[in-house]
Amino acid sequence: MSVISAQIQEAQDEAKQLPLPKLSNYRRIVVKIGSALLVDRASGLKREWLESLGADIAALSASGVEMMIVSSGAIALGRTVLGLPKGALRLEESQAAAAAGQIELAKAYAEVLSHHKLRAGQILLTLSDTEERRRYLNARATVGTLLRLKAVPVINENDTVATTEIRYGDNDRLAARVATMMGADLLILLSDIDGLYTAPPHQNPDAQFLPVVEAITPEIEGMAGAAASEYSRGGMKTKLDAGKIANAAGTAMIIASGTRLHPLAAIDKGERATLFKASSTPVNAWKTWISGNLEPSGRLVIDEGALMALKSGKSLLAAGVREVSGQFMRGDTVAVFGPDGREAARGLVAYDAADAVKIAGRKTNEIAEILGYDARSAMIHRDDLVVRAAKRVATAKE
Repeated sequence: MSVISAQIQEAQDEAKQLPLPKLSNYRRIVVKIGSALLVDRASGLKREWLESLGADIAALSASGVEMMIVSSGAIALGRTVLGLPKGALRLEESQAAAAAGQIELAKAYAEVLSHHKLRAGQILLTLSDTEERRRYLNARATVGTLLRLKAVPVINENDTVATTEIRYGDNDRLAARVATMMGADLLILLSDIDGLYTAPPHQNPDAQFLPVVEAITPEIEGMAGAAASEYSRGGMKTKLDAGKIANAAGTAMIIASGTRLHPLAAIDKGERATLFKASSTPVNAWKTWISGNLEPSGRLVIDEGALMALKSGKSLLAAGVREVSGQFMRGDTVAVFGPDGREAARGLVAYDAADAVKIAGRKTNEIAEILGYDARSAMIHRDDLVVRAAKRVATAKE
């Protein structure tokens, strides 16, 4: 039996014994929606389908799950609104279509979610917003605040300004980046296919369905086909790319059909879908990057109370900072030392060095008055902080 056949048999046997976990068991879910699910060339927005999705989102939100939507569809909807012809669009036409379509799309999501007493918040991202540290911090803080305020972030690539050189190119990978950025424990890719097969099923009638994938191996990647719709930029390959990003960071992924009404409820009812399991030894690439791959640009010395707070998983507040040194900018990595001279943590600082000096030792409610602008409450947010054990740094006398 080949490696692939063995994996197929093992996955099928496991799926019979263990159904997919209920979506309400997850803490934070990102749902990615493909353009073809949202937009019909003749009639435009598929309103009935979107209403059913809104009901699913509301039900999960009511059960305590934090929901985020990564939605394609702006260009597809905009080209319908503007009456652009069938076929490939020039860059400027795509950007114009996105500009018109994004307004309609945001309005539709806001209306649908409002029927369930939920608020929508629109976030438009470009590649640099998740790849550059300072922009990453801003993006994550905005999305995190929306979640804290019980709103549903609706995220899309900013196609009005993105070009080939500075774009994700598909929302599958964008959704995976958002999921890892926000610490989601599940990513759901809704598409026009109900999961992973050993070969593209529309090309090979003998293709076998895989209900569970333990790991995305080269053999699994070899099963991917091309995009099936003119509205789609990606196919199964981009979904597997997204899965690798998500799974490595400890986020599970489900590929499921979105062509049916109430697509999320359908997953819970046991309708066909493929679960890609998160790595059993996830690598938090973001925190690994912080702790080991960057030279600190500055140094903070904190008091004993702040040190205890860090060890208990809390953020570093300005009140606990006793000394600031180095030339750093917001988003740079700084080393955090305890009162005993040992390096206690590293993290991405939320202030430029000059401002950090001004607010060191001051209470949070004093910061805005000192700096003259509304600022963040933490000097280093706990999500950007890696607490570590390190040797004491020798002084010049030693």
